[in-house]
Amino acid sequence: MRQHNHSLTIETDCRGLHEFTREVTGWVVQTGVSEGLLTLFVRHTSASLLVQENAAPAARRDLERFFGQIAPEDDGYEHDDEGPDDMPAHIRSALTATSLSIPVFDAQPVLGAWQGIYLFEHRRSAHRRQIALHLIGA
Repeated sequence: MRQHNHSLTIETDCRGLHEFTREVTGWVVQTGVSEGLLTLFVRHTSASLLVQENAAPAARRDLERFFGQIAPEDDGYEHDDEGPDDMPAHIRSALTATSLSIPVFDAQPVLGAWQGIYLFEHRRSAHRRQIALHLIGA
């Protein structure tokens, strides 16, 4: 068994889903691991990770709109240290995932035909998000 670690920086310009499947796949190939388990972890409390539809942009827009409805801005939150999108971002992050586990076979993350790996940015403004990657396998 071998282990590999890596960090990716995802620069967001706005709220929404930002795909980074290509960057993850490229790193997995570089490690030389053909079978194993890939773990991804976002190091922030106002962003999350998703495996989501990567073919139809409407599916992502609908998902973003849904999260806007269940955690709207300016809803009387006590925590608003960084503005009206601060607490809704924490709620959206709590309802999604901060880490993902994806199997690796034939030196590729095992994803379905229409699946991509996304950073779900929950803040309106631009951010630099750090994603920790860990791969264990042979």
